[in-house]
Amino acid sequence: MTKKHKILTLGDHPLSPSGVGTQTRYFIEGLLKTGRYQFFSLGGAIKHENYNPIKTEEWGDDWVIHPIDGYGTKEAIRGILRAERPDVLWFMTDPRFWRWLWEIENEIRPLCPMVYHHVWDNYPYPIFNKKYYDSNDHIVTISKVTDDLVRTVSPDVPCTRIGHVVPDVFQPYSAEEVAGFREGSLHEDPTQSERVIFFWNNRNARRKQSGSLIYWFKTFLDEVGHDKAMLLMHTDPKDPHGQDLEYLIKNLGVNNGQVMLSTQKLDQKTLALIYNMVDCTINVSDAEGFGLSTLESLACGTPIIATMTGGLQEQVTDGKSWFGIGMEPTSKAIIGSQDIPMIYEDRLSEEVVVKALVKMFNKTKKQRTAMGKRGRKHVLKNYNFDETMKVWDELMQEVIETNGSWDTRKNYKSWRFERIKIAA
Repeated sequence: MTKKHKILTLGDHPLSPSGVGTQTRYFIEGLLKTGRYQFFSLGGAIKHENYNPIKTEEWGDDWVIHPIDGYGTKEAIRGILRAERPDVLWFMTDPRFWRWLWEIENEIRPLCPMVYHHVWDNYPYPIFNKKYYDSNDHIVTISKVTDDLVRTVSPDVPCTRIGHVVPDVFQPYSAEEVAGFREGSLHEDPTQSERVIFFWNNRNARRKQSGSLIYWFKTFLDEVGHDKAMLLMHTDPKDPHGQDLEYLIKNLGVNNGQVMLSTQKLDQKTLALIYNMVDCTINVSDAEGFGLSTLESLACGTPIIATMTGGLQEQVTDGKSWFGIGMEPTSKAIIGSQDIPMIYEDRLSEEVVVKALVKMFNKTKKQRTAMGKRGRKHVLKNYNFDETMKVWDELMQEVIETNGSWDTRKNYKSWRFERIKIAA
């Protein structure tokens, strides 16, 4: 029997609902289906009830998840490398969380290649990330924007663009099933059954602009009528990283069915039915590496309204057709910190958002359906789950064959030659 390739993954807990967590899970499960891999995962970024190793019923010993605090430590990685002897170390999310890991790349890379699944939201080119990019054997980028950034900043590092994917559960469902779900979930006044429903599915965090959206939606309702549309927000209204959404809804007087909150954890089928039930999914983030909720919406055949930033812009249009309404930023502010000196924050204005809401509202049901159908074709063509997993499989096979690991490690040098010019 051929020995399976072992991959050590680091990142959000792969059974968590975060974007990084779900994409990690899709990557792992897609490769496990080939029968050629085993996975040892460190699952971080959430609060754990206990730290016992987790095995799934479907995959057993081929996938072991160890809950950890944060994303890990140098000491933990050193121990796991020696104990598990992985063929590849794969890790995902933005560079802020991995600087400690790159500090010991000289200990890791002589043993196995490092594959970084990279998330970055916007320009200018992050030249301050070059030392981190150069510390990997391969970088996988999640969007066209991220891909351009990495190839420009670190042109010598092998790079592959692989977008996010959604599983088949996100698909159009029958009109009867969707109608029954709507009746059972909204319990709406029969006189309001024809309301146009906008859906927002994000974490209640500052960059997601949750509070701004509620303000702007009220302005929109003032224009079209408070009984003509509603906003359904699937989020935690008390998230410490966001605003008190319940207070805003009450304070603005949109608590009579105009803005409704969905706060319970949902399985994927229920979430897919919501996408089917609503008329449009909206994302007004000022920074978004990719944006999973809009991709899920398009997969269900529901059009989107999205900021033309990061990976959102390649979802709403393919450059020829539109699968929703793209909102150009009103301003592009350079923000930053001591660790990230500069990055654009693409801010929208109330006028731009309200105009987009009105435009979508004024479309007929038939027009929105046609736009959503085009969006689903776009997803199936460019973000197809099975085809993407084939790309991941081919890439991991190439990385393993090209770089080797442990006794077969090759193509890694911890030094380089540079010509030094000596002044006369």
